[in-house]
Amino acid sequence: QVQLVESGGGLVQTGGSLRLSCAASVRTFRNYAMGWFRQAPGKEREFVVAISWNGGNTYYADSVKGRFTISRDNAKNTVFLQMNSLKPEDTAVYYCAAASQYYVTGRQDHYDYWGQGTQVTVSS
Repeated sequence: QVQLVESGGGLVQTGGSLRLSCAASVRTFRNYAMGWFRQAPGKEREFVVAISWNGGNTYYADSVKGRFTISRDNAKNTVFLQMNSLKPEDTAVYYCAAASQYYVTGRQDHYDYWGQGTQVTVSS
C-alpha cells in the first residue's frame, strides 16, 4: 500500500505562485511514476503533469506548460509541483497519484494510489 499526503494548497491572487508537496509512505518510492491531477467544481478530474521514476522524463498538460514544474526527491519520498503565473482557471482540488510503473503516463487508470487532495484557489 502507498499512502500519499498532499500539502501546500491555499488561496493566491492571479499571477501568484504556490508549491505543492506530496509525501509518500512507501519504501520503494523510486519504483513509481508520479502524477498530479486536478478537479475543478462541476468538472471531471483532469491530468496536470507526470514524472518518471527518476525524474528524467516529464509530461505536462498543454494548459500548464511553461507555468508549472514537477520534480521529485526520491531520498525524501516526495514529489513537488511548483505553480507559477497562476490563473483563476487553475482553481481546483489538486491530487497526487502514484503509478506502479517507471515511465510517465497521463492516463488516470494507470495510477494505483491517490491522495486526498489539496485545495488551490486563485482569485481574480
